[in-house]
Amino acid sequence: MERRRGRPARRSGGFRRVVDLAAAAVLVGLLALIATRLDRVATRSWTGDAVIHDGDTLSLDGQRIRLRGIDAPELDQDCAGPQGRYRCGRRAKQELQRLATAGPVTCDGWERDRYDRLLATCSAGGVDLNGAMVAAGWAVAYGGYRMAESMARAGGKGLWAGTFDRPGDWRRMKGAMVEPEHHLLARLVNWLRAMIGTQ
Repeated sequence: MERRRGRPARRSGGFRRVVDLAAAAVLVGLLALIATRLDRVATRSWTGDAVIHDGDTLSLDGQRIRLRGIDAPELDQDCAGPQGRYRCGRRAKQELQRLATAGPVTCDGWERDRYDRLLATCSAGGVDLNGAMVAAGWAVAYGGYRMAESMARAGGKGLWAGTFDRPGDWRRMKGAMVEPEHHLLARLVNWLRAMIGTQ
């Protein structure tokens, strides 16, 4: 006996239409939500004389800025070098201060971290400060600048001349909160999750 296939096909076609409509509604909702929050992702720019707080944080005109894609030792972090133990966090701060004297510092960014600091790429005298810190070996890659870190490690520069705990690991050992890496895709996913959660 032959089975009739027309009825189930109609049911699955109707089900498929409902799924397509639901997916379209979710997509339209997400786009509307993103459109209402575009002011949060507009790139902001600051220029001026920088106040250096540590090896990856500075202020411009009262705006606290975290250098995107890198992680420098904390001010009270110790490392081991060829001459023994030293305050590598203070040395990283000195390096950023030196680099920032090349001219007015300009920082561009659009996203904020959990401490409400602007995550930005900064430059002075045409030099990318984020990349220069990693290339000099006084910061590690943290979502960017992987090639610069590899070259600094191979050349034994800065922190790589001795032994050290990665800043995130050091903060974790001290019981401090560790922020996620500044990888754009991961940050975008977290941002979308936060937006959906605030509805």
